[in-house]
Amino acid sequence: MKNTERFSTRVENYVKYRPHYPAAIIPYLAKEVGLTHDTLVADIGAGTGISAQPFLDNGNKVYAVEPNTEMREMAEKLLHRYPGFQSVAGSAEHTTLPDDSIELILAGTAFHWFDQSATAAEFQRISKDNAAIVLMWNVRQSELPFEKSYEELLHQYGTDYKELQHRNVGASQLASFFAPAAIHEMSFQNAQIFDFAALKGRMLSSSYVPEKDHPSYPAMMKDLEDIFWKYQEQGMVKFHYETKLYWGRISKK
Repeated sequence: MKNTERFSTRVENYVKYRPHYPAAIIPYLAKEVGLTHDTLVADIGAGTGISAQPFLDNGNKVYAVEPNTEMREMAEKLLHRYPGFQSVAGSAEHTTLPDDSIELILAGTAFHWFDQSATAAEFQRISKDNAAIVLMWNVRQSELPFEKSYEELLHQYGTDYKELQHRNVGASQLASFFAPAAIHEMSFQNAQIFDFAALKGRMLSSSYVPEKDHPSYPAMMKDLEDIFWKYQEQGMVKFHYETKLYWGRISKK
């Protein structure tokens, strides 16, 4: 399956159960990057619009670039009320955006899917001089007891979890992508609280998790239910995240 097609059957769960980004990213980027209401933003690998929404709430014009038809159509359905929202059928490697047009390029929980060499060239093409690139991920805190058990379950049942997870993007890879610009890093606390139905939906929103027609699905769901009841408090469990944000500048001189 092509990477651009992996989420086609998971859109409903993705919208309902994926974590959003902390509101604090907007004042942080305003202070550190110079984000204003007028900054032109391109959200690359925008998915259903989760990463675009804080910028739309800030009043920005956001070009939401997404190659997956089902994800893009859901973003259009959810975000059409924002006057600054512009849906774009494109990819990180071929955004279709004009040359020298974008002031802030964003990728939220998407960079690990990109061909980084082709993406770097495309970002250079579409950006204005001194534009900012912002990469961010919601990183689950897998050392905590419940999250650790959940992580073990993903390693046991995930079809290609080890190969695809965002943790495979390391410091040297980021340094190479941003070079010669310096990388700036910030983190924010984030969390989600789930009953069992929502926890199940959160798991099934991931592209590497077996779906209902997979032979391992019944055993996986039984194990998920077991860890839920082991760690639940008043019928709920909590995911703790660290939202990791990296940014740098593009120089065109």
